[in-house]
Amino acid sequence: MKLSMMSYTLARLPEFGVQKMFALSADLKLDGLDMVTLYDQKPADIKKMSEDYGVPLVAYTFFARGLAYPDEQNRQQGIDDCKRGLEVAVELGVPTVMLPPSPPKDCQDRDAARRNYIEGIKKVMPFAKQAGIIFTVENFPGLYSPFVTSADFLAAQAEIPDLRLTFDNGNAASGGEEVGESFTRVAKFVEHAHFKDWYVSAQQQEGYRAMLDGKWYRSALIGEGDIDQRSTVRAMRAAGYDKYINIEYEGNNYSGEEAMRKAVGYLRNLFAEG
Repeated sequence: MKLSMMSYTLARLPEFGVQKMFALSADLKLDGLDMVTLYDQKPADIKKMSEDYGVPLVAYTFFARGLAYPDEQNRQQGIDDCKRGLEVAVELGVPTVMLPPSPPKDCQDRDAARRNYIEGIKKVMPFAKQAGIIFTVENFPGLYSPFVTSADFLAAQAEIPDLRLTFDNGNAASGGEEVGESFTRVAKFVEHAHFKDWYVSAQQQEGYRAMLDGKWYRSALIGEGDIDQRSTVRAMRAAGYDKYINIEYEGNNYSGEEAMRKAVGYLRNLFAEG
């Protein structure tokens, strides 16, 4: 298993800079970097930074929220956003893209939202195949997220055989699944992964958000929350997963650099347990 920087982890914070991100990735000896949008940079400039710092670009994440809607205008906008995302991926030289399938505004029917995404992704997939890019969606958290559980993804994959998954272990837990079991169910389709952590509460608390499993979640640093990271690693080893794992942190208890250093140290120790 290989650890990769997730630009989103640093980009939320005021000290963020793309070049600083590559420098930190190199200092931590990370195996790669997932660009979550371009941050107003040109793909060629990002690719050069990757080469200069010796940090491979391993994935590109972009948004296409129009796919969440049933009407033709929004869907076409989503398709166009996906096509542009695929073009950027080719320019960056990455093998994989990820689409976070967030629900539409004021969504009350996650099954309908999933159907919208399925129909939109069907139209996008030929462009991904032509570009030679592996197209993934993430199991995305939220009460009305269309893709949370392994069953949600498998329903889409049955209709779109070339669709693959970016598996997020923290988000899998938010759907009520044991994280290792969730990974095992989808293992043969997992092309990339995110590790994250949450504090989980059975009751509503300030700063916590409601999730599909009926519990309440607040972001934690990997290794400090309630998600079973060891179970995920065991399941990955059993399945022979040897691809990239993004380090994701959405909290504010640490600076981006401190969060990365702590999480990398924790995960490397966890991997070394054997």
